[in-house]
Amino acid sequence: QLQLVESGGGSVQAGGSLRLSCAPSTYSYNNLCMGWFRGTNQTPVDEREGVAFVMSDGSTRVEDSVKGRFTVSQGNTKNTLILQMVTLKPEDSAIYYCAAEINCYGFTPRDFGYWGQGTQVTVSV
Repeated sequence: QLQLVESGGGSVQAGGSLRLSCAPSTYSYNNLCMGWFRGTNQTPVDEREGVAFVMSDGSTRVEDSVKGRFTVSQGNTKNTLILQMVTLKPEDSAIYYCAAEINCYGFTPRDFGYWGQGTQVTVSV
């Protein structure tokens, strides 16, 4: 069973930066598609907002809502996912969830079968 562990959330003022990371707690996987979604603790899984993704071939996708401010990448350790966030805005406040699936089938929450517990990001004015 693939389990994901996120780290790096916290509280910052508007304009600040945060770096989130995510990695499987056990094993390494080939052809892993990984991404970040965000929402509140009351947001149904299917309604979480997609943020950024790294495909199994290493290519990336960043959603328009955060493009130019957020960068997604693979870490030095296999299957580690990094989200670098700069110029944060209060509207970026959310719980950020790491998600993964064996191979990429799409970029909606339903395309990912494995989820982390989430890490809180709070941006104050």
